[in-house]
Amino acid sequence: MNKQPVSGRAFVLRSAAVAAITILPLSAVAEDAPQIVDFKLDNGMEVVVIPDRRSPVVTHMLWYKVGSADEEAGKSGIAHFFEHLMFKGTSNHGPGEFSARIADVGGRENAFTSYDYTAYFQQVAPSELKVMMEFESDRMRNLVLTDDVIGPERDVIIEERNSRVESDPSALLSEEVNATLYQNHPYRFPVIGWMQEIEQLNRQDAIDFYDRFYAPNNAVLVVAGDVDAAEVRTLVDETYGKIERGPDLPPRVRPVEPEQNTKRTVELVDSRVGVPGFSKRWVVPSYTTAEDGEAEALDILSELLGGGTRSRIYQELVVKQGIASSAGAFYQGTSLDATTFGVYGSPRGDAKLEDVEKAIDAEIEKLVKDGVTQDELDKSKKRALRSMIFARDDQSGMARIYGATLTTGGTVEDIAEWPDRINAVTVEDVQQAAERYLDQRRAVSGYLLPAEEDRS
Repeated sequence: MNKQPVSGRAFVLRSAAVAAITILPLSAVAEDAPQIVDFKLDNGMEVVVIPDRRSPVVTHMLWYKVGSADEEAGKSGIAHFFEHLMFKGTSNHGPGEFSARIADVGGRENAFTSYDYTAYFQQVAPSELKVMMEFESDRMRNLVLTDDVIGPERDVIIEERNSRVESDPSALLSEEVNATLYQNHPYRFPVIGWMQEIEQLNRQDAIDFYDRFYAPNNAVLVVAGDVDAAEVRTLVDETYGKIERGPDLPPRVRPVEPEQNTKRTVELVDSRVGVPGFSKRWVVPSYTTAEDGEAEALDILSELLGGGTRSRIYQELVVKQGIASSAGAFYQGTSLDATTFGVYGSPRGDAKLEDVEKAIDAEIEKLVKDGVTQDELDKSKKRALRSMIFARDDQSGMARIYGATLTTGGTVEDIAEWPDRINAVTVEDVQQAAERYLDQRRAVSGYLLPAEEDRS
């Protein structure tokens, strides 16, 4: 079983990647873009079909509109914990039977949890699609949750946190920076959960969570690959369509962040640190919360400032000055609520961490003061378009684009219209986004430092 819960820094980087491709143009890049079919079952489940017949493979991906930011106070980690429990047995199939079937037919599976959603997927031959739907729809409602299941799996989660977070100084710092950046919103809690709260999660917590969130009217199914939309509709009706609708859930209204008015610093000194690191983060609007055009401008700002080897930060710090081994920027646009924009870097050679920080700050200041050129803007847009072409080559990537967008308030139409909105971004929009949101007086800086005796 290869499960990948998304938490901490991994979540940041993955979300940045998803954000970058979510905005990418399905209709403008190629005339032969897939004909997306979107429909809703009577029980409330939304279904998206993305035909792609280049290879005899289908990706079956089920998304639930629940993530760690939906957890009750004191129950951090239950969303991720439940992701693990979904691989246990049901009243119809024994533990491991679903995974064994996937292995027998040469398929693969995975699952991941984020702040806003949880998803499960399998990649198999098209002939196995109905079987995947039968197994996946079965565990949507028939999971068997006993103390014999809960206790051992909780121990697995504890060990996972030990290996992924407690033993990784950069992951520990990322958690602390996030906990400082968000003062009121549950994005300040780690997806994997705080250790002392994971240890208290029990069978009743799991049952309550399952009964509340795992229902067809809180799910989005994405099927991408060598399939016919009408055939998928028939299979969906025969499997998911037979599940009763769950209770209506209230709107996902989370605590709102107060106005950010302070500059904060988080420092972690650890003898396990080999290469120091620096990051700076701000709370900014997501595609769901932004005013018209703002999220698109932030996306282009991220690309232009630090989105790759042609970006300003990379060219100045890594190529020209040679003071950084890595440097860049990210924007987590695909979030349900106000989200994060960040920059980061690590020194190289004789350079110090403060040299990297000053150089990144200088690039931000230059952009705010002098703006960007039309040529820079055009090239950034082209890079984004090229990224989408690569995303379309990945069947799973296409399914992720739609799943992440539809579970965070977006629509199929939003994805289709994105290229036009990106093309409408102006040099003034990018400069104004930088000036408005990258304010040094309300940023949170994180420093990852080796122990004093290890510093040169």
